[in-house]
Amino acid sequence: MWLEASTALAGGGERLENLQVVESPPVEGNPLPLFGRSVKRLADVVLATVALVLSLPVLLVVAVAIRRDSSGPALFKQERVGSNGRPFTLFKFRSMVDGNNDDEHRRYVARFIRGSAERNDGLFKLVADPRVTRVGRWLRRTSLDELPQLWNVLRGEMSLIGPRPALPTEVALYSDQAWQRLRVRPGLTGLWQVSGRSNLSFDEMVALDVRYWQQWSPLLDLTILLKTPKTVLTGAGTA
Repeated sequence: MWLEASTALAGGGERLENLQVVESPPVEGNPLPLFGRSVKRLADVVLATVALVLSLPVLLVVAVAIRRDSSGPALFKQERVGSNGRPFTLFKFRSMVDGNNDDEHRRYVARFIRGSAERNDGLFKLVADPRVTRVGRWLRRTSLDELPQLWNVLRGEMSLIGPRPALPTEVALYSDQAWQRLRVRPGLTGLWQVSGRSNLSFDEMVALDVRYWQQWSPLLDLTILLKTPKTVLTGAGTA
């Protein structure tokens, strides 16, 4: 039932207590019913199209701001892992210096997945990252760097609602249980994103992502979608 999953939303950005990973067998295939998948895809196409059209002026302003702030392209492309482990090219606005070295980030993510990552300013992420540009910091705080992913939604590689899209280097470290978060399309926003984001541990993220598809309903998607603007405006779980 969606009500069980929505209890994780009630605390907003507060840390979740006693959230356990729900054990599931490591199987593939979309776990949502056919009708549910059809409804979800229709909503994705309609809402993403409207959002892209309405946000065109913002997209242009952001692209110009990025190019004026630092050298390099406005758009950033990166391989991510989609549903059932299928790779796809994710689009974002570039928020870091072009051609940066991500070794430190990879090491931190590995510690995060293994449960040994240190908190930085209370968050499970790197903060004061020197690779992030001046405009990039603003884009990340407002989540505007994610807007180009609406194109990924239209292409069917992502959904508006779903787990955070993972990097291949992350997935290589996944246990069978963690892999279960890849059963559905990744999303622009999701249960983890509106329940604390980087305030939460890796196991808590996995538990929320698995719970999302186990208890999916259109009403749950609507609840997450309606909570997203508050999460973005307050910057909960971001640095």
